[in-house]
Amino acid sequence: MPTLPILPYDYNALEPVLDEATMKLHHTKHHQAYVDKLNAALDKHPELKDKDLADLLTDLNQVPEDIRQAVRNNGGGHLNHSFFWEGLAPVGSEATVMLENLVNKIDQDFGSLEVFKEAFKTEGLNRFGSGWVWLVIGENNKFQIVSTANQDTPLGLGLRPILAVDLWEHAYYLKYQNRRAEYLDNIWQIVNWKKVAELAPPGRGEL
Repeated sequence: MPTLPILPYDYNALEPVLDEATMKLHHTKHHQAYVDKLNAALDKHPELKDKDLADLLTDLNQVPEDIRQAVRNNGGGHLNHSFFWEGLAPVGSEATVMLENLVNKIDQDFGSLEVFKEAFKTEGLNRFGSGWVWLVIGENNKFQIVSTANQDTPLGLGLRPILAVDLWEHAYYLKYQNRRAEYLDNIWQIVNWKKVAELAPPGRGEL
């Protein structure tokens, strides 16, 4: 049965980028609600409870039609948020230091780290309404930037996510109000690059 994950850091650990109030509300209210609604949907088809959620979201056609949208929305919300939390780390921690090999891969696929960050920000700003912006592995093990609406994941597109940033207003509005650009500029201070490197696939150099 899906459960709310315990964060690997305190609610105030990501300040000043993300404030304690936002993190506590985001985790205990918003994420918990996705877990509760997902479990309510799965109660109607108990045989799905032991299935891997990522597999269900990769091929939603295997989910019974009467709960398919609920699994898409709430299962996606649970999976996306769980992934998001793991991809963050306190400012100044060892995990936020970019590995040289990862920088080289970004240089290879985007031209430079600065070009990558600007492209990531632009993709996030161009996502209308709520959603997510992702760094993913696409064809030929190439890094790509994509965004998804609402709680959709890149899995159904055949893409492997390695970094996610939440674009829903509840992720940043208490601190940044309507300044999504500032939020996207600051998020780099708390990206867990160690985790990103772990998720990068074999065959991409020495990651």
